[in-house]
Amino acid sequence: MTEQPCPFCEIVAGRAPATIVHEWPEAIAIVPLNPVVEGHLLVLPREHVRDFTDYPTVSAATMLCAAELVAGMGAYNLITSKGRPATQSVFHLHLHLVPRAENDGLALPWYSGRSRKAHT
Repeated sequence: MTEQPCPFCEIVAGRAPATIVHEWPEAIAIVPLNPVVEGHLLVLPREHVRDFTDYPTVSAATMLCAAELVAGMGAYNLITSKGRPATQSVFHLHLHLVPRAENDGLALPWYSGRSRKAHT
């Protein structure tokens, strides 16, 4: 059985297509294949790191890039996962940057994003 190449390593190496929106020496930002909202981005380290606990210094550098990218741009979620039960589907660290707006209705598992009606 042959192991499939990492899709994000393929993008970083220029062997797979992607819409790159920003590059740093240690990371790149791309538009995901299926963005959940307009402006949704992924920030990927150039080095293959399985998840945010693999190499904390690479994770920290990737987080710094993500923070610089959206600084001053309004409300954002920064989301990453570790392991399949936590919804990780590509085992190369990637940070989702998801722009948010008041009452946008984009649900996270622990908060719906909608205003609650006051009980009278």
